[in-house]
Amino acid sequence: MTPNIALEKKLNKWAYVVSAAVLLLVGLMRQYKFDLGVDFRFLPPFHASLNAVTAIILLIAFWHIKNGRVEQHRKAIYLAMATSALFLLSYVLYHFTTPETKYGGEGTMRMIYFFLLITHVILAAVILPFVLFTFTRAYTNQFERHKKMARWVFPLWLYVAITGPICYLMLKPYY
Repeated sequence: MTPNIALEKKLNKWAYVVSAAVLLLVGLMRQYKFDLGVDFRFLPPFHASLNAVTAIILLIAFWHIKNGRVEQHRKAIYLAMATSALFLLSYVLYHFTTPETKYGGEGTMRMIYFFLLITHVILAAVILPFVLFTFTRAYTNQFERHKKMARWVFPLWLYVAITGPICYLMLKPYY
């Protein structure tokens, strides 16, 4: 398969646009609230579930590629991208419509919660464009470049997918 560099350039531009749009929305969602006439407080467990499912799918994708099952790996990654995209849409909707929930824990648990939350948020923001770039490299038949990026993108994406549900479970008593 011949690498498609022209397509990669187009997709990379879209990756930048999507990443910037998501970061802009995430930055604005705490400042602006919209009343859509629907109570979206049911969404946090859905978000945690989507993240947990994404983590499981990522592990399955990893297993497939380590066992030479490229097509199954590709399908799993498409599914992980879809669950992540659904999460992002739902998460932004929730935060544009629902007041923030404050963590009420104290002591060591408070420090652990904020460590996990801060690392989760920072890595989620940083990793998004790199997930898209890694995907683009495989999609445009640049498998060596894809593999090189995936070695460090995968564990960070997995960390974000795992720490999301952990933060939810720690925050759950305060909803």
